[in-house]
Amino acid sequence: MFPLGSVLFPHMPLPLRVFEERYMVMLSRILPDEPSEFGVVLIERGQEVGGGEKRFTIGTVAQIQQLDANEDFVVLVAQGERRIEILEWLEEDPHPVARVRDLPELEWKDDLLPLREKAEEAVRRILRVAAESGDQQWSADVEISDDPVAAAWQLAAIAPVGPLDQIALLRSETTESLLSALVEMMDSAGESFGAPWPEE
Repeated sequence: MFPLGSVLFPHMPLPLRVFEERYMVMLSRILPDEPSEFGVVLIERGQEVGGGEKRFTIGTVAQIQQLDANEDFVVLVAQGERRIEILEWLEEDPHPVARVRDLPELEWKDDLLPLREKAEEAVRRILRVAAESGDQQWSADVEISDDPVAAAWQLAAIAPVGPLDQIALLRSETTESLLSALVEMMDSAGESFGAPWPEE
């Protein structure tokens, strides 16, 4: 397990620079496996370096796609794959270890298409507004997947919301609830930016 100060969603990239010895050990253990995977959870309280932090109990499995190593650190890119629930934190060895279970994959129904389009329009609109008031990690024109479930997760990942809202989105039990929550969050974000919804 790799606790971080950010939320990883399924179908999203995760660039990492690994330098702590305990995570070097973790990498040496998982790299012989194919695919090479580890769990990512958001730190609730504490710091990323040194351990002792409190962590949320939902996370995402990250699958290593690229890796470049030198003497002092490892640079890798992983991809969010599937969600997991942490059932129990085990003794660190020396890196964090947990007993987990996979959460069910979200399912797609074609009658959700109007809601999906509304969520995408809402997220991109708030990204455009947010870009006017400061730097944003994601452009309003960023491309997303043609797969509807992957696209829903990607919209959740690029939406300009805080980590607690991201955790709430990651806990979504259905595609409909994920998209509906996104629309609601973007509505609230629009109010905070002073950007009322256009009349329909």
